[in-house]
Amino acid sequence: MKPIMPKTELPPSTHRSKVNLEVPLTGRLAAMSTFLVLFLFIISLHAEDFFPVMAWNWAPNDPAVLKKMRECGLTVAGFVTTNTLDACQAAGLKAILSDPRSKGYNWANVDEKVARTNLTSLVADTGKHPAVYGYFLNDEPTTVYYPGLAKVASILHELAPDKWAYMNLYPNYALNSEMDASSYDEYLEKFIAACHPTQLSYDHYALMDDGSLRDCYWQNLEQISAAAKKNNLPFWNCVLAVAHFNYREPTAADFRFQVYSTLAYGGRGIAYFSYFAHQVGNYRSAPIDQFGNPTPAWGYMQNVNLQIQKLAPTLLKLTCDDVYHFGSLPKGTHLPTEKSLLITAGGDDFMAGEFTHQDGSRYVMIVNKDVVKSHRCSPQFRVPVKSLKLISPYSGQPVEFTREQVWLAPGSGALLKLE
Repeated sequence: MKPIMPKTELPPSTHRSKVNLEVPLTGRLAAMSTFLVLFLFIISLHAEDFFPVMAWNWAPNDPAVLKKMRECGLTVAGFVTTNTLDACQAAGLKAILSDPRSKGYNWANVDEKVARTNLTSLVADTGKHPAVYGYFLNDEPTTVYYPGLAKVASILHELAPDKWAYMNLYPNYALNSEMDASSYDEYLEKFIAACHPTQLSYDHYALMDDGSLRDCYWQNLEQISAAAKKNNLPFWNCVLAVAHFNYREPTAADFRFQVYSTLAYGGRGIAYFSYFAHQVGNYRSAPIDQFGNPTPAWGYMQNVNLQIQKLAPTLLKLTCDDVYHFGSLPKGTHLPTEKSLLITAGGDDFMAGEFTHQDGSRYVMIVNKDVVKSHRCSPQFRVPVKSLKLISPYSGQPVEFTREQVWLAPGSGALLKLE
């Protein structure tokens, strides 16, 4: 769960003088250049392989900072004001717009007429901007807010059906009193029934500073993915990227683990809390520190984000059929069944998601749950396969799953095509 925090104020960019995003062209050449940039931006972000990866922060209107975010492999900036949209577009980023007209309500008592007036103005001002991916409504709402959120979301869906009314849900370790629900499943069901979301998003910070993983991490993935599948919705997982409270400083393996475990459950979006370190308390080791400088975590995040983008053209054509674990079962999970493709992955440190491609072919994603040691993956299938191809996270192309390829780094995953 996220603390109530003020917007992060970053120091002025120290490398702005090195970045020149506007080339001084004139006449026809300038017009052609502007058109080409806009054309390529729209094509790239609306392509079939666009996979949303977002920084859960308030992003500044600083071209150099936004460019650095894009270089980190992020594809969505969260959250921005209207005057930052042009800079997001120039950097190649989509954005979740944070504006009082979509978020500034007493959610327990929303005046629908006022909301419609506000949202009509907001969509008229920003709805056609190519950088707008969605509009921020609320983070970690209680069920008491659902009727008010439903009013605003419904109007947004009507006025801007291609934009996301962004609402991010509590994790399953929230107290019932915080959710105003008798259980997490009730919390989820009531949200979907009332707000009719176009995507599900939740946060879960599971990396504890004693080296452990929250025991309800996998159960939360099971609950969200089941609700998403039942209602034919994509889902996002907002994961830990900054040490704070009693959460540890995420390692490269931790970043891989959080991403690949989400992908194995069929996740269609990743958000990171947070990209910028908050200037308070024991917040530390975010990808960008309190002085605006990149930390080792920036490289960790970039590496796994670039892997996501290479896998995206395949991932986005897959439907998750089932997920199971091997060895000792985490809470809420299950072993392979009689219908599962896999009998074993070669050890008890693995879990696997099964998928069907749009063309009918079958895939599995096997994840090494160990964030300390590499493990050799030797899958055995219930029905023998002719060949097994790894979709390379570095090229996106199929390669033979043999020899060095079968070793999975701590927290890493392997997307395998059965032939």
